[in-house]
Amino acid sequence: MKIQDFLEHHGIVGNPFAEEDAQNDSVFKRTCLETTFHPSWDKIFGDPDDPSTSIVFGEKGSGKTALKLQMVRQFDRHNNSCSRAGSAREHDDPARSGSALGNDGAARANGSGGEKVFVVLYDDFNPFLDRFVSRVGPNRAVEKVLSQWKLWDHIDAILSLAVTQLVSQLIDPERNEPVRLTPPQARDLAILAACYDQSMAETFPDRFARLRRRVGYHRLIAVAPFLLGLSATAALAAAIGFGAWNGSLSWAGSWWPWLLVAAAWGPWLLKRARSLWTATRIVRSMRTGNRTVGQLTRAIARMPEVDLAGQPLPAMARSDDRYELLAKLQGVLKALGYGGMVVIVDRLDEPHLINGSAERMRQVIWPIFDNKFLKSPGLGFKLLLPIELYRFIEREDEQFNQRARLDKQNLVPSLEWSGETLYDIASTRVKAASVGSPPATLAELFAPEIDQRRLIDGLRSLRVPRQLFKFLYRLLVAHCHSHTNEQPVYRIPLERFDTVLAVFRRDQDAFDRGLAPR
Repeated sequence: MKIQDFLEHHGIVGNPFAEEDAQNDSVFKRTCLETTFHPSWDKIFGDPDDPSTSIVFGEKGSGKTALKLQMVRQFDRHNNSCSRAGSAREHDDPARSGSALGNDGAARANGSGGEKVFVVLYDDFNPFLDRFVSRVGPNRAVEKVLSQWKLWDHIDAILSLAVTQLVSQLIDPERNEPVRLTPPQARDLAILAACYDQSMAETFPDRFARLRRRVGYHRLIAVAPFLLGLSATAALAAAIGFGAWNGSLSWAGSWWPWLLVAAAWGPWLLKRARSLWTATRIVRSMRTGNRTVGQLTRAIARMPEVDLAGQPLPAMARSDDRYELLAKLQGVLKALGYGGMVVIVDRLDEPHLINGSAERMRQVIWPIFDNKFLKSPGLGFKLLLPIELYRFIEREDEQFNQRARLDKQNLVPSLEWSGETLYDIASTRVKAASVGSPPATLAELFAPEIDQRRLIDGLRSLRVPRQLFKFLYRLLVAHCHSHTNEQPVYRIPLERFDTVLAVFRRDQDAFDRGLAPR
């Protein structure tokens, strides 16, 4: 008996339990993304008008990636609502303004407000860890290298993601909105882009030039030293040409014309040397960046020294300058209509240098547990972390607890799911895959002796959605393989349910004890 025939008999198209990763789960993205939330959703998501930090620990398959996708979707809806309301107010159209106010009121009821939220996905650690290891110690043990990972490395990585994302938005050819920044904000954005724009889509000089044009950062004083040297050289060349024409070149053998030209180039050479020294220090300090000294030297040389004087630069191994640069980014975002910024951390266990090692994960993520950083004004962190790390939390000393203040970070120690919630998830997926009217229900797939209470009691032991999907998929396969096409059975009996569940629990316990590869 084919699984497809079994499902089509119940009016279901496609197997709703085939996918195990929310990232590639079409059923989840189509229906469950906005309808099925974890009971702790409100605590985790918070209020977009005032971004807050939440720290979630969950085992594999508990729905951390699904939470990330749901948060991104809700922030997008919030931002779209804010954009519609702002557009209506800007056009000052009474009809549209009333509609926008109505939308805004509804949005506020759902947690949306008047200012957008800038969302940064910090879920691919591979490029940052690879650059860090290559600079700190490519031939040393990974654990020893990762022990040197600091808070400012996290801030550099977050700034790289945020600035690259922002620059891409601003220079997008299809963007029609004007960019209104004050001269100091345009300067701040130019400094941030010079240090942190790490796009691979096009060359950095082209992006940097387009960004300066877009925000109106044209500082002719920056090229004054070069124009002075060029003018002196051109004047000398013209004098030599004129002297050659009238036969009076005796002065060209003296030292003073050449000294004057060299002196004219002096300010440019001095500025270039200072730019080179600054760029070298920045590249050396930014252990997660991909900017070269030459690229950064040319970018800094395009800024007048008066604009760089007293400005924070990531040129030292400390967090203070990074905090100030983060504040500058928030100031630019505020001017662009973003009232807050949210950083979502996920997939910490997946980088090849970590390879699921709890100790390596601890070395990388522990520096971020700093209350000053996690409680930065206008900045919220959503840390979706493996459950293995919570065991380290429980063993930490008083000093760590005082620095991290996890009691103030909306901590969810375990992303647990009840049997009732798992039943609702399975039911929602069955309805989402149904094409009939009324839609199919989960109970219709089972024999009458398996009532809702019996199903809930059985599903409760599976603990997390991924195990739920694996079990139901295995159950469908086992049932269909037990019957022929000539004598199909379209209800799963109690005996089959209990047998498959017992075997699945045994295999699950073996995985939990580490007796089988994950």
